[in-house]
Amino acid sequence: MKKITKIVWVLSFLFLFLFLNSCNGDKDNKAKLLKKIDETSANGTVKTTLYKYQDNKIVSIDKSQSHIDFTYANGLISKIKTLDKISKLTTTVEYTYDKNERLVRAVALNQYKINYIHNSDGTVSFEKWETVTGNPDKKVYHGTLFFKNNNLIKEERLLDDVAPGIVATYSLSFEYDAKNNPFHFIKGYEKLLDQSNAISLNNSLISVVTATETKVDKTISSANFYKNSITYDEEGYPLEKVSEAVMPADGNSEYLKSEYFY
Repeated sequence: MKKITKIVWVLSFLFLFLFLNSCNGDKDNKAKLLKKIDETSANGTVKTTLYKYQDNKIVSIDKSQSHIDFTYANGLISKIKTLDKISKLTTTVEYTYDKNERLVRAVALNQYKINYIHNSDGTVSFEKWETVTGNPDKKVYHGTLFFKNNNLIKEERLLDDVAPGIVATYSLSFEYDAKNNPFHFIKGYEKLLDQSNAISLNNSLISVVTATETKVDKTISSANFYKNSITYDEEGYPLEKVSEAVMPADGNSEYLKSEYFY
């Protein structure tokens, strides 16, 4: 009798384990992927962006002025090729990862390279170099990325390509909602540290861009504030986003309404 009871207990535990894993799988399968975004500017101009997938892997993004193709290797995005429809020029960025599937380098041939170092405190250090054939590599800037709850909350840069005696800094900071950012659920997209806050788990509501330049004892600084007002569907994915500059420069509010389709 004890043996039968033990067998029943083991089978019950196994069933529960399989059930929970099945639920988790269903949750992943229910992640919504964007099919289209319509963006309407203040003057009424509408621009459409179309997204194409293979399962949960992004295949391409087609915009009014550019077309972007994605290549995967071992389940990670290894290459992004962008065609400028106006100039007909193509830019290809290749990505390299470490054994823990963390991005360590992004390279655009004959243009630039960005190296990343993942620190023990969860921050990521980076440096961007200009790499033009026939010229020595030139460091453009270096800095740090800060994360919290799978969101990029801050990026700090110290500019290296400046005149002697000048110290120039640049920073971006973000505040988020608690809803679903659809880009985060594209396979491998959250690894792309060069895509700014688009890789974050949630949607940015407020962003602040700050720039300072110091020469001798004189410091010049500027700050721009941007806010997003978002409405969501019942599953917490954006349906509509209105973006505006809180303190518009030259009277331009940079108004943009984005409608999301899944």
